[in-house]
Amino acid sequence: MNIALIAHDKMKVEMSSFVQANRSFYSHKSNFIYATKNTGNEILTIGLSNVTLLSSGPMGGDAQIASLIVEGKIDAVFFFIDPLCSHVHEVDIYMLIRLCNVHNIPLATNPLSAFHIVSSLSAHQLVRTKESLN
Repeated sequence: MNIALIAHDKMKVEMSSFVQANRSFYSHKSNFIYATKNTGNEILTIGLSNVTLLSSGPMGGDAQIASLIVEGKIDAVFFFIDPLCSHVHEVDIYMLIRLCNVHNIPLATNPLSAFHIVSSLSAHQLVRTKESLN
């Protein structure tokens, strides 16, 4: 499963805490993480090794993740958005959200929605693992 992680500056600590709290999901051997540069660097500090760093969001990282979505290489996006701040690359943010909707990709924009997606995907991984044993 390929997962994208993005967090606005004021949400990076919250993203890191969320990933740490759900470490077993994010470090699962079949999961591969793509992250924008600064978010990914924050995630790397908690010891995950399955992270590929892309450009920072304003420098095209959001667009790189959008491209991976179009190529069918992303299964879920965790994008912790700071709703109280405007962003210079807002067009890229809306494009990414639109592409998640167009390609039917689960998108979490806050910790609670992320929790529900992780719970669902974890159960799905368990089912896939059990099926592969039969």
